[in-house]
Amino acid sequence: MQRLQTRPQFQAVLAGAIVARTTHFALHRNALDAMNTHTVASKTHDTPELFPVPGLWLGAMVPKRWAKRAVTRNAIKRQIYTVSADFSPRIPDTAWVVRLRRDFSRKEFVSASSEALKQLVRSEVQDLLQAGARAA
Repeated sequence: MQRLQTRPQFQAVLAGAIVARTTHFALHRNALDAMNTHTVASKTHDTPELFPVPGLWLGAMVPKRWAKRAVTRNAIKRQIYTVSADFSPRIPDTAWVVRLRRDFSRKEFVSASSEALKQLVRSEVQDLLQAGARAA
């Protein structure tokens, strides 16, 4: 599994369809062949492909708007990448982005490293990836 790293990679995947939603997350998907074909047709000799290695590509977006503290954003991203590593054999080789689309209550989850927050994030991401695997 490769991780999305550049802004153009994230933008290309976000331009695709939303294939699943949960209370706090959305799952975006875009096929690699369509993105690389478009990139190859318009690229110059100096511009590399967006996704040079075939396979599964995954990115996690946790905006400051929905998770104010860096420790919370990092904890959520770690949970996303851990759960997605477990699901990687069941997910088709395309590009995916898991995007946080709603905040977690700071009254309910006081600590970013609380076990309750980690369990909720893990369960929602598992549900999201299962729905994404079925939709693919």
